[in-house]
Amino acid sequence: MRRARRGTEEHTKMRIHVLGAAAGGGFPQWNCNCPNCDGLRKGTLRAQARTQSSIAVSGNGIDWVLFNASPDILAQIRSFPALQPARGIRDTGIRSVVLMDGQIDHTTGLLMLREGKPLELYCTDMVREDMTTGNPLFNILGHYCGVNWHRIPTDGREAFGVAGGEGLEFTAVALKSKAPPYSPHRDNPHDGDNIGMRIRDTRSGTNVFYAPGLGEIEPHLVPFLNDADCVMVDGTFWTDDEMVRLGISRKRARDIGHLPQSGTGGMIEVLTPLKARRKILIHINNTNPILNEDSPERAELAKAGIEVSFDGMDIEV
Repeated sequence: MRRARRGTEEHTKMRIHVLGAAAGGGFPQWNCNCPNCDGLRKGTLRAQARTQSSIAVSGNGIDWVLFNASPDILAQIRSFPALQPARGIRDTGIRSVVLMDGQIDHTTGLLMLREGKPLELYCTDMVREDMTTGNPLFNILGHYCGVNWHRIPTDGREAFGVAGGEGLEFTAVALKSKAPPYSPHRDNPHDGDNIGMRIRDTRSGTNVFYAPGLGEIEPHLVPFLNDADCVMVDGTFWTDDEMVRLGISRKRARDIGHLPQSGTGGMIEVLTPLKARRKILIHINNTNPILNEDSPERAELAKAGIEVSFDGMDIEV
């Protein structure tokens, strides 16, 4: 069946839809009774529940590129009708999937997409290695729908196209990060374990820089941040010792690859001078006080012009 194309200018801008805004475990996390999770369950906290992080991007409002496939993907599809346009007995608006890393909260949703045609799947060599060895999801999918793998270059210079990304071009850049715990090179980081992505609208020239796992501002990332009209970056933790103070972990934010928002060299300091019209945090951990809409931390972000993403958020660039 031929897809109908709209003859108006209604969808000539790049559109980003936030399917999930939380870090691994979602918000509230199923086994967590931190002040945020407990308060949301009891109704004593002004906050919104969030599923695990993923976005969908479109250049025409019809075809969508899925960035990461979280364990919550089925609920996320149900919440966004554009991904299930019902043009035939079996249908989807998802034309391709891009994986930013091989972490379990960004990949296990692929198993929920097994009933369709082969997945047009884009990822780096390193992520493909992890998905065929330590966590062999690609091998498993080979027994169902299958995977058509497309290699993502990570030199930060080579722009490429993605199936379904009409009017868009993509440029990936390597981020400093550890591979997942199940990776064969867990303690031997490689370029491509984690990436940031510039998504550029070739019609308007505007672009978004998307990096939900941005843990360090390396020199080669500065041009991507400075040139972006919209930045969507790691919002996992407010402080470096957030999990330590709550008694949840002995590891600090930077130890596990996340740049906290507050403090010297934190994300607020990084984002404040950027020219971007919109500065948005995504991949927000359930412990982060910015989830509380009445918190002083949330007010500090608002004063700095920094937004906190939520499930269902729509962005035009």
